[in-house]
Amino acid sequence: MKTISAPAAAGLGQPSYVWRFGLERRLDLIRRYVPLEGRHILDIGCGIGTFVQRLREFSPHVYGVDVDQERVRRGAMALPHLMVAVSEHLPFADGTFDVVLLHEVLEHVRDDRLTVGEAGRVTKPGGRIVIYCPNRLYPFETHGIFLGKRYVFGNIPLVNYLPDGLRKRLVPHVRAYTRRSLRRLFAGLGVRPIVHTCVFPGLDNLAARSVVASSVLRRVLYPLENTPLGNFGLSHFVVLQKRG
Repeated sequence: MKTISAPAAAGLGQPSYVWRFGLERRLDLIRRYVPLEGRHILDIGCGIGTFVQRLREFSPHVYGVDVDQERVRRGAMALPHLMVAVSEHLPFADGTFDVVLLHEVLEHVRDDRLTVGEAGRVTKPGGRIVIYCPNRLYPFETHGIFLGKRYVFGNIPLVNYLPDGLRKRLVPHVRAYTRRSLRRLFAGLGVRPIVHTCVFPGLDNLAARSVVASSVLRRVLYPLENTPLGNFGLSHFVVLQKRG
């Protein structure tokens, strides 16, 4: 762990800038349940457009929004259809998209329920909303913690198992969800879950240091996703369908 001054982006998260194994694996999981070819797709919290760029291999109708103007400006130098917008007020008409993606974004937004509601509003009836978000049962808090005014960056063990009030004091900048809290979040928003599971990390940073160690861990962890131990994965993977 490393103690540093709290970065301005702590509350916004750090979207991926490089497409690696972990993201490709997550995309493969999406494709099992969500048709992408030729679809109108929106990536909420797109950053510089890393996911947008990959999704454009399936469809030219891929859009991205993000609250960070600098990230959008950088991404728009190479990609079309990126714009600055907040997730709670999307600049699109009702029923515009077949697929809406929130990849590790929901935990950072100001109002997560309003965000899911807006995602549903711009999704066509029968369309899909794909969500990856932090799992409260994962043994590590991956977003760092605040000790007073100091920000401690790193994977902090067992923080997510603390009572809500204490966890919120240490991690005021990001949410983590249980299955039950997600069910409450989605209730009454005109969507129904058709997939809800948990996934373990891609281990890309470990792979950069040791291919052997990352390969061994992947072989051990990934089969566990299909067992009760999968409930301790890094992230929830949820596919919602908008009711017709």
